[in-house]
Amino acid sequence: MLAGYIWTADADDQPLRDQQYQALLKASVAANHIYEDLGCPRRVAHPQLEACLQALQAGDTLVIWQLDGLGYDRASLVAALQDLTARQIGLKVLSEQASLIDTANVSLDMIIGLLEAFTAFEDRAFREVKEKGVAAARARGQAFGPKRKMTAAMLRQAMDLITNTDQSFTSIAKQFGFTRSGLYKYLNGDGSPKPLARQILEADTSVDADLSPEGDSSSTSTNR
Repeated sequence: MLAGYIWTADADDQPLRDQQYQALLKASVAANHIYEDLGCPRRVAHPQLEACLQALQAGDTLVIWQLDGLGYDRASLVAALQDLTARQIGLKVLSEQASLIDTANVSLDMIIGLLEAFTAFEDRAFREVKEKGVAAARARGQAFGPKRKMTAAMLRQAMDLITNTDQSFTSIAKQFGFTRSGLYKYLNGDGSPKPLARQILEADTSVDADLSPEGDSSSTSTNR
């Protein structure tokens, strides 16, 4: 038995649906053996695909327009093809780009092997590009990992370095795990605190009284 499956991500894509439907009929799939998931996002369950796969028996063939109807990425696609192989179900893809995929002519195991090889290749290539990009960014002083939390102690140290040393703002920022722009969110170029820094400093019990106007008033009142 031949069973056909139609999938579109957009419910309003009637031309694509009709193109797939006509192609399935031309491939000798009976109209009552065609299953359709229309307007079904790629990463959600496809109920009609599940119904189609359950209806297939050993020796049957699944006919589809494109491979992306079976999975949302290479890993899920390979898993779907492995399931078909284990159940001895054939596969035929009709679109021009993948029309050579027909288990009447080529082993599904061979197709799976090629997909797994391409997946491994893409993973390695992606890791290499990512590692090189991260290394280059770190060399430029860009920080990675969890966002660094600014503390009152760090602010006081940074303010002291900006005010009393000749170190650049960028160099000081790096010492505390921040980028230049990250430290600028808290401190001005002359080392004075911005509103965000004042909130942190005023909330810290160890802040010197002269950093908080309220602290000055309280201290004066106590001394009197």
